[in-house]
Amino acid sequence: MSTDIQTRVAVVLISGLLVSGCADNSQNSNSTSSAPTTSDSAAPATEVSRGLIGYTTMSLTNPFFKVIGDSMTEEAAKHGYEVIVVSGDDDVNKQSNQIDDFIVKGVSAIVLTPCDPRSIGQAIKKANDKGIPVFTNDTGYDGDEGLVECHVATDNLQGGRLAGEAMVKLLGESGGTVLVVHKPDASSCLLRVQGFTELVNAHNAKDGSAKIEVVATLDGKGSREAGYAVAKDAIVANPNLSAIFAINDPSALGARSALEEAGKQDQVTIIGFDGERAGKEAILKGTILCDPIQFPDQMGKTTIEMILKYFDGEDVPKEILIPSKLYYKEDAEKDPALQ
Repeated sequence: MSTDIQTRVAVVLISGLLVSGCADNSQNSNSTSSAPTTSDSAAPATEVSRGLIGYTTMSLTNPFFKVIGDSMTEEAAKHGYEVIVVSGDDDVNKQSNQIDDFIVKGVSAIVLTPCDPRSIGQAIKKANDKGIPVFTNDTGYDGDEGLVECHVATDNLQGGRLAGEAMVKLLGESGGTVLVVHKPDASSCLLRVQGFTELVNAHNAKDGSAKIEVVATLDGKGSREAGYAVAKDAIVANPNLSAIFAINDPSALGARSALEEAGKQDQVTIIGFDGERAGKEAILKGTILCDPIQFPDQMGKTTIEMILKYFDGEDVPKEILIPSKLYYKEDAEKDPALQ
């Protein structure tokens, strides 16, 4: 083979190798940018997002808080942020540890629904000291040790008043005895019971009114199991019980189970609070009379909107309250979510 031919062959071979190399590099670049790989060497998702937002809620066994978490996750993703959602399981120590973990992860913001509104302040302050803004939703922080930028919640006082209106409508002409199934360690529930009590007391203060008497206020812990237990005890202690106001749907459904077990489901009427799917289905069936319903999806979305405003340097309000609305069987019958 002549030197000239050898030179041309070498050039062709080298060009082929260069083209092949560029093609491989281009392919690798495209695959990396279009979707994350599952190999150990792949960059974690946090490196390609704008940042992380940590959300620790009271308890994910309550579907209401899961809706808030899902809504926050969906809204944040639209703006390039990821949300870590964890459950405090009604344990303030566990929730404090979760906040510590968020700080270690370097989150951009922290959102919490406090398990204990009074005892979580030190954990909030730790985040403040690291320059991480803290937001709350549903249940607010009740202290001054830490700083919360914005609280997003249902207007629980207004919702409690709606429940009181419903109770007056139910028992206003005949009077009767009422059990309140409470969760007194949650500020949101304190406001619900306060609003409920205001309306009932206003009715009782009218001349000639048939009295509505709250014969017991018991801690149902916001759960179906505890709601069942306290209702079971109250039925025995108050055989002529007329109605129950429960501060959320799980405790209302627990109370309903106790009534059915005692054969008193036709004697005692339940008014709940929340409007989660199980509660709405119970209203449709007639096992719960009505609920002041909340809008957890709107609560989660609004929380993210306030975080983004804060990131943009805009002023955010200290509190945003979302009105609730009474929901009866006729509303359930028209609710597309139940069709």
